[in-house]
Amino acid sequence: MPDFPFSKDSAVFTPAARLKALSLFTGLGAFSLATCTPAAPAFDSDSPWMLGDWNGTRSELSAKGYDFKLDYTGEMGSNLQGGYDHDRTARYSDQFALGTHLDLQKILGWNDAEFQLTITKRSGNNISNDRINDPRVGGFTSAQEVWGRGQTTRLTQMWYQQKFLDQTLDIKVGRFGEGEDFNSFPCDFQNLAFCGSQVGNWVGDIWYNWPVSQWAMRVKYHLTPELYAQVGAYEQNPSNLDRDNGFKLSGSGTQGAILPVELVWTPKLNGLPGEYRAGYYYSNANATDVYKDSHGQPAALSSEAYRSASSKHGVWLGIQQQVTSIASNHSRGLSLFANGTMHDKKTNAIDNYVQAGLVYKGLFDARARDDIGFAMARVHVNPAYRKNAEASNQAKAVFDYDDPAFLPPQDTEYSAELYYGVHVTNWLTVRPNLQYIRHPGGVNDVDDALIGGIKIQSSF
Repeated sequence: MPDFPFSKDSAVFTPAARLKALSLFTGLGAFSLATCTPAAPAFDSDSPWMLGDWNGTRSELSAKGYDFKLDYTGEMGSNLQGGYDHDRTARYSDQFALGTHLDLQKILGWNDAEFQLTITKRSGNNISNDRINDPRVGGFTSAQEVWGRGQTTRLTQMWYQQKFLDQTLDIKVGRFGEGEDFNSFPCDFQNLAFCGSQVGNWVGDIWYNWPVSQWAMRVKYHLTPELYAQVGAYEQNPSNLDRDNGFKLSGSGTQGAILPVELVWTPKLNGLPGEYRAGYYYSNANATDVYKDSHGQPAALSSEAYRSASSKHGVWLGIQQQVTSIASNHSRGLSLFANGTMHDKKTNAIDNYVQAGLVYKGLFDARARDDIGFAMARVHVNPAYRKNAEASNQAKAVFDYDDPAFLPPQDTEYSAELYYGVHVTNWLTVRPNLQYIRHPGGVNDVDDALIGGIKIQSSF
């Protein structure tokens, strides 16, 4: 999943280059199709793949344990009103994800074993960077969640998973991100505040969500069929974020480890599915104080180095619950969700975050697979982080917001999004959306922003 920090020098994948890449992937699929007449032809609306079933070959391979995926996500954002820069424009960002999943029990006879390999390519620009947020301090949320972590090609997943004790014990090792298993959350909304693991959005300097991977191990144990506990150990290595290190496998640059633990309950209340998560993370790497020096004074005023802490930690809660259904189709109905995180006030810019929303699937009988969603979020800046900006301005004797040297103090940002998801085919969903950002980047001097967006999700 996408996340921060923003980078001004991210490569721009031009429309011509993006078209060339899309043509390449489509051409590869067309070559496969040319060798046979597909059982589910290309562009069949009932097929899960745009390029069809390759005359049944794809299903045959899946039955033997070989699954292949080529997914595409594209997001457009336009600043309709307000924001830092009122000059209206539109920006587009996208991601290709090419992966294979191997059922090693079917292939090699290894019971309850599987392997996953995924490579991603991100490209494009983000409307939030300079039109919505003040570039001097950036923002916290993003109007286009698929943008972030460097517009480059990465090894995103390379892991082996093995289950033991009648599948009650589950161990996964390899390269993957924390949000794949911990604090997990769907990504149907386009705004980052409502997409994916939220811990990774607010402590992105240590917790790396998709598409970044690191060496990791996750151990899960089912206490009951509906309740499991899990613990993980993830390499904390900032060099994995570098654009040139998308396929780095060495451990050079590792600063420590981040250790998450989580309890997950997946009940069916009145026959309807739910998921409840509570977790804690601890980083044993050194962290930098956001405000004070080693003498307890404001570092921006003393000109001393910011003091160091020996660790960093935080907690999270997550709730998803379907609350209504239609008798003829239990997949249709209303689902509610809420997420919250709290973080170390000494070392983190964000001290707490809360979010809540709803999704209704199949609102209309004629559009039973469409969905509509609405959510709101509050991102609160650590008061010490705000004080540091004020001290920095005091040290430079700069107090005018319009002065380029002024560092705008940040406080609270509010976000809201409304989308309607059109299930065009089984392999294509289009979600137009409207987003409203109050105090973008937590800067009170930036006008509230209205953003129009379109999110496209497709599987080749």
